[in-house]
Amino acid sequence: MQITESETSFKTKDAELKAFIARPDDQDKHAAVIVIHEIFGLNDNIRAITRRLASEGYVALAVDLFSAGSNKAICIAQTMSATFSNDTNNIGTRRLISAIDFISLQPYVHKTKIGAVGFCLGGNFAIALACEDKRLKTIAPFYGRNPNLWKIENACPVVGSYPELDPTAAHGKRLKQALDTAQIDNDIKIYPRTLHSFMNEDVKLTYNSEAAEDSWSRMLTFFAKYLT
Repeated sequence: MQITESETSFKTKDAELKAFIARPDDQDKHAAVIVIHEIFGLNDNIRAITRRLASEGYVALAVDLFSAGSNKAICIAQTMSATFSNDTNNIGTRRLISAIDFISLQPYVHKTKIGAVGFCLGGNFAIALACEDKRLKTIAPFYGRNPNLWKIENACPVVGSYPELDPTAAHGKRLKQALDTAQIDNDIKIYPRTLHSFMNEDVKLTYNSEAAEDSWSRMLTFFAKYLT
């Protein structure tokens, strides 16, 4: 599938965020996926994932959460603080809600078919975002720690992927228990003998091709179920 890509930006209530968008190069409307980066920011790996989603038929918007304001260090500190606050209504999720607002207005997007995928801190934000915004139809957290799960009954279906040899595996297990209790469809998998960032090809020490391929396939299957 031919895709088109571009740099873009959108306004939130308190800032303007940079973003990268990739989408099928046609005139049709497509489901959209918000891509939320890990600690490394909006880098080449996240751009590659965004392009892969576009090649699968999605409009993919990768948000640079570290681009709000002129002082990147302060922005990173704000973002990291939000992930450890445990509150699902935080500065990061509010900015990501603005990303949903932005992508919903694009003429090539089905505004009722929006999902999110997040990695590490992005996985945390994906869960928090699902608790705060009913427009999300499905999310895919990868090796993220959980926010407070007391609003999990508001969440959409979840396909989550976690590495066994990482503290976030325990978060994945607790997330599944909470989703099962709330009777929300989920597919949570703990990958044996894997480490944090197993999806990131640029991190050679932890990348695991078998887990990366399987988790990507599971995610696409889940997205096809809830975004078509």
